[in-house]
Amino acid sequence: MLDQSQPARAPRLLDEVRDRIRSMHYSIRTEEAYLHWIKGFIRFHGLRHPKDMAQAELEAYLAWLANERQVSASTHKQALSALLFLYRHVLRLEFPWLAEIGRPKATRRLPVVLTPTEVTTVLQAIDPAHRLIGQTLYGTGLRLMEGLRLRVKDIDFEHQTIVVREGKGAKDRVVMLPSKLAGPLRIQLRAVRAMWEADRLHGVEGVWLPHALERKFRDAGKTWAWQWVFPMNDLSVDPKTGLSRRHHVQDQTFQRAFKKAVLAVNLVKPATPHTLRHSFATHLLQARYDIRTVQELLGHSDVSTTMIYTHVIKVGGAGVLSPLDALLLK
Repeated sequence: MLDQSQPARAPRLLDEVRDRIRSMHYSIRTEEAYLHWIKGFIRFHGLRHPKDMAQAELEAYLAWLANERQVSASTHKQALSALLFLYRHVLRLEFPWLAEIGRPKATRRLPVVLTPTEVTTVLQAIDPAHRLIGQTLYGTGLRLMEGLRLRVKDIDFEHQTIVVREGKGAKDRVVMLPSKLAGPLRIQLRAVRAMWEADRLHGVEGVWLPHALERKFRDAGKTWAWQWVFPMNDLSVDPKTGLSRRHHVQDQTFQRAFKKAVLAVNLVKPATPHTLRHSFATHLLQARYDIRTVQELLGHSDVSTTMIYTHVIKVGGAGVLSPLDALLLK
């Protein structure tokens, strides 16, 4: 029986932050990042409670990140966003100075792009267990997490399309299913189905479902349609529910496999899995596809974001003739 004489323990600040983030349906990655920066802010000021601090303390922490830690502009903006979330949505404090804190201006850099030959070489060097993931990323232009979060129901072989659910900005979009991937994906799904049937036989919990779907359709996570296209070989513990279930391949796992392949082929370009998306967009533009089409395939809200790839193809063979080359032609 609950002892009514004992006052209920006030929730810890970080628990409040976590609960608020989840109530607003932020991603698990955002939750991890925001908690990291909020904890860093509190530790930087000797474990003082944020409600006892103000603009001077916040700016001191951000200045330390920029000057001492030398974090990038995007990382600096993420730390600021975490602290603004803390004050506005958790502590429910809206000070005039919150709007006055300036955000650092990010430097826009040209993306790293591989040639078709380099893409082929790197993809062939990825270990067979992860090669199809790399081929899917390059063949569709998906972001890494968009590719890893594909479900069985998202692949439409008949119409040769892949539906991206809740991509960046929580937007859905449709991309092409390359004909060269149809066969390998069918083979992958046969292996996944065997894994799924074994999980059902052993009473494994269904896969994670977004939002309130798990409450509305209790057994949907156990159905074939909702299974991951690229599941892990081993079960893992869901950080939100504590249940042991089948998760998709971790992004760090593929990143390590991709880095190993890049090193194996002695590629000098600083390529990452996201480079496959950059290469996809650039190669489509080089093939003279309309930039609006490329924008839709990439899921960009503004065509100006897609325009960055036009700067890449304006150099080299598709660009201006160097005056030195003109001189040598004489």
